[in-house]
Amino acid sequence: MQTGDTAHDALTQAAAPPGDAQPVTLNNLLRTKIAGALSGLALASPDVAARRDAIDALLKSPDPALKPMIDRARAKETDPSLKRRLDALWAIAALHDADSAKRLEAVQVVAARSDLDMIEQLRPLVAKNADGSFAEPDARVRDAAQQGLDALHALQRRGEIAGTLFAGLSLGSVLLLAALGLAITYGLIGVINMAHGEFLMIGAYATYVVQTLIQRYAPGAFDWYPLVAVPVSFAAAALVGIVLERLVLRHLYGRPLETLLATFGVSLILIQATRMLFGAQNVQVVNPSWMSGGVTVMQNLILPYNRLVILAFALAVVFVAWAVLTKTRLGLFVRAVTQNRRMAACVGVKTARVDAYAFAFGAGIAGLGGCALSQIGNVGPDLGQNYIIDSFMAVVLGGVGQIAGTVLGGFGLGLVSKAIEPFWGAVLAKIAVLVMIVLFIQKRPQGMFALKGRSAEA
Repeated sequence: MQTGDTAHDALTQAAAPPGDAQPVTLNNLLRTKIAGALSGLALASPDVAARRDAIDALLKSPDPALKPMIDRARAKETDPSLKRRLDALWAIAALHDADSAKRLEAVQVVAARSDLDMIEQLRPLVAKNADGSFAEPDARVRDAAQQGLDALHALQRRGEIAGTLFAGLSLGSVLLLAALGLAITYGLIGVINMAHGEFLMIGAYATYVVQTLIQRYAPGAFDWYPLVAVPVSFAAAALVGIVLERLVLRHLYGRPLETLLATFGVSLILIQATRMLFGAQNVQVVNPSWMSGGVTVMQNLILPYNRLVILAFALAVVFVAWAVLTKTRLGLFVRAVTQNRRMAACVGVKTARVDAYAFAFGAGIAGLGGCALSQIGNVGPDLGQNYIIDSFMAVVLGGVGQIAGTVLGGFGLGLVSKAIEPFWGAVLAKIAVLVMIVLFIQKRPQGMFALKGRSAEA
């Protein structure tokens, strides 16, 4: 190191001619070595937080050359939690010790941590050289390392299976929210509504509008904008739904082909209107702070808060829909009209008004689905197009007009899709699910839950 006209060797501190000094070239390897050395020095810090950070840094990038520093820190450490971390750090460094007994002890300590990052530390101990010989000469160390690897791989597989199940339930909750409104409009009223996906889009954009207004006029309440967006998204989609039913669909009941074509045209109109109002690009909907982050269940399994909230929200929407259809006067009228429209009209039920209310209710539920989707995906004019086919599949699979069937159909599609995706990919998984549904419908056309009573005879 050179200071003015004097220079000395940085390692031995001996004097050196100034002309012999060479500039240091920084690279990633040197930076890593310096960072490791600084972390090693920080192990002796009197600050507990500094020692914890140093141990965590060394656990991520262990350096066997720092073993003497680790030994000294391990002997002096008094904090129990840091002591356990230092034991693991010592074990990683001791995996390369010349003494096989220490290597065996280190393997046992590393394997007992149930830390998936330790797989990379144990794998070299069971590897073979180019000539076929084992890199680790001691058979006891190899056996212990293999047992540790087997245990860690089993833990990893359990986390992956649990992650797949949660991903399936999460996708199922999204499909359920998208399909539940369709189960009412298609199953109970018999309307093939190709514009159903756009009700999802309306709910998502209503959420965006609420977020923007609260961000502008009440920024202190921003974290609670989803609670305001829920009724607004329901009302916005229901309003568009009742207008669609009054102006278009009421004239097309009993004419499925015309209904399909008309609602497809309405779908295109709604998409283009959204592009004109909000632009063709996606809009940004931000998660509130209480929906950001996740719960760490296992090292390779983190459950995002927004997915957990949407799963609970989907179940709550199902309960509300069931309660409305089975415990309210509107639900009684809807079921009466579904079972026998003429008889319901004869006893004074205003069937046209019931149709409008039921369609608005189904559209409003789709709006709630859009509100939820805005928290986990992109919000754009084409949002609804991504879910309309899956919604129909969930309704048909579960049984037309059956809420319980729609629940099972949505979650079933989600679980099966996520179970197949790791092997075949997302596109082939969707094709496989579609083929399975076609085969299932061939055997059971009524779906998992068949209609009973007069509604089945109609």
